[in-house]
Amino acid sequence: MRILLLILLCLIALVQYSLWLGKGGWLQVWDLDRQIKVQQETNHKMQARNAAIDADVRDLKQGYAAIEERARSELGMIKDDEVFFQVIQSSPSASGK
Repeated sequence: MRILLLILLCLIALVQYSLWLGKGGWLQVWDLDRQIKVQQETNHKMQARNAAIDADVRDLKQGYAAIEERARSELGMIKDDEVFFQVIQSSPSASGK
């Protein structure tokens, strides 16, 4: 009777080992689930970034307003019929003399 009980316990331990630690076991499933969640979060961030870039590209293709805005803000360009004024503020150390 003891030998049969010992054999059954060994069989249960073997089945439990493969269930928890074997290939396709619960630990591997939990790890893969965690990796999927991380990848989905990364994908959502990239989709938002791609949507913003796509909107920028569409805006640049459709009209000159976006191109003009970028030229003014990033390159400091002005139109031919505009007058450019540069306001220089004095620093506190120069006015202290």
